[in-house]
Amino acid sequence: MKNENSAEKGLESLCDPRWKASRLGLERTFELLRLMGNPERQLKFVHVTGTNGKGSTAAMIASALIEAGLTVGLFTSPYLERMNEEIQVNRIPISDLDFEENAAFTGGFADRMEDHPSEFEMLVCTALEYFLRSHCDIVVAEVGMGGLRDATNVIPRPEAAVVTPVSLDHTGILGNTLEEIAAEKAGIIKPGCDVILSRQAPEAEQVLRRRCEELGCPLRLADPKKLLQKPRMTLHGLEFLYRGQPFTLPLIGRHQLQNAAAALTVLEALRGRGWQISDEAIRCGLAKTSWPGRLELLLDEPLFLLDGAHNPQGAQALADALAELMPGRKFLFLAGVLADKDRQHVFAPFLPMAVRFVTVTPDSPRALPGEQLAGELRTLGAQAESCNSVSEGVERILSLASPKDAICAFGSLYQAGAVRAAVSVFSRPPYRGR
Repeated sequence: MKNENSAEKGLESLCDPRWKASRLGLERTFELLRLMGNPERQLKFVHVTGTNGKGSTAAMIASALIEAGLTVGLFTSPYLERMNEEIQVNRIPISDLDFEENAAFTGGFADRMEDHPSEFEMLVCTALEYFLRSHCDIVVAEVGMGGLRDATNVIPRPEAAVVTPVSLDHTGILGNTLEEIAAEKAGIIKPGCDVILSRQAPEAEQVLRRRCEELGCPLRLADPKKLLQKPRMTLHGLEFLYRGQPFTLPLIGRHQLQNAAAALTVLEALRGRGWQISDEAIRCGLAKTSWPGRLELLLDEPLFLLDGAHNPQGAQALADALAELMPGRKFLFLAGVLADKDRQHVFAPFLPMAVRFVTVTPDSPRALPGEQLAGELRTLGAQAESCNSVSEGVERILSLASPKDAICAFGSLYQAGAVRAAVSVFSRPPYRGR
């Protein structure tokens, strides 16, 4: 076993600012895994891509597989508060010591490469090594960006390839049309895997269907209107019938019905491949699903909701959920976005229901300054002010809210962890009015 100092050095190497930049392409990751002994070839996978809902869907699938008695790895990104959250086995994030030891193992090989892998590429390889050492029966892996050229796509043929709804996002990298972006997502589909599609725009679905036909992959469409009956939404989650049986899901928002339909369809596909997953495991798994930062209720008085919506499709889903949960209610919004987002369409659904915006700068080199966002919102006719940090923004918006007010924070997952931490720290400042 490596000594602790060596392990710490490995984790520092993983997070070295020199390797921070995102670099699509698989050559470096394949080379690093080869040097490591190809841990990915000894694991089974469910691979999940899409624009919105892929993390929630992955969490539901993993939770049900855990309840079926399997040892399940879960790889997701980005994290909310600690990087350890991105690598989990049976709902438990990787420990600091295990993270450091596995990162040191990965980093030792990465440092020998002429073209050094990026942080994300090393993180993927570190996760795969940890899942192998943890004797995982199956790994549910969420794509970082796109699919075809994403570092997670080094995995061999998955048991199931899942594509949640595709929309325009990361257009400067993945493409400027739905067809181009769908082609990137379709890259995770490999010969011999089952393919599960959420409902898609026609132009995206056509691309994905063509990929399945070319490779001879069986395709299943996950349509919540056909699979789920009598859905009911509250501030504590969703209830619905699936095959006549009652299910609960502790995630808020009608859009989660689409994710639940995809997860249930994946689990049926896995059953068809011989995996032993009982009805009770599926029911308990969905009921135990945890996915923080996605329409998460943080406070009751004032009502404080947190969501990672950051693109037009996600923003519309959030606005629809707020309108359904609290018809006619006005909100104080805490918002921060990355500079490459389509801000006009992200914020348009919220303008009619906003009392005021408090803007912040997410912790990302790609962040839009909160002051600039506030100025843009004021030009759209909204009341908006900016704060210097996320914690300052949380303190400010709580000071603006009466106990009966409603607050919603959204705009970027990169700020969600900081919002959660700040809300847990601050006692509510005295209400000073607006």
